[in-house]
Amino acid sequence: MLERRCGKPMTSRETFLMRELLRSTDLVHLSWARATLAAAGIDVVILDEHVSGIEGGISAFPRRMMVDEAHYDRAKALLEHAEASLNDE
Repeated sequence: MLERRCGKPMTSRETFLMRELLRSTDLVHLSWARATLAAAGIDVVILDEHVSGIEGGISAFPRRMMVDEAHYDRAKALLEHAEASLNDE
């Protein structure tokens, strides 16, 4: 049996539709977005995270941040609001 981060058990047959929320080579921005969404209880998956071993750490390949389709609109709105708040300061 697998466990989600929130502690609810899920079966190996349970599937989720994931949607790309963010694509970036900026690891700081990805980390900030991940922390912002985690604080709101939204889990993310970063794809292509380990490609840096192949690329030599030059950040040539963007990482993709994926969220559950059911949380996409909320996650997008949270990041847009958080980014706007940063720009206002």
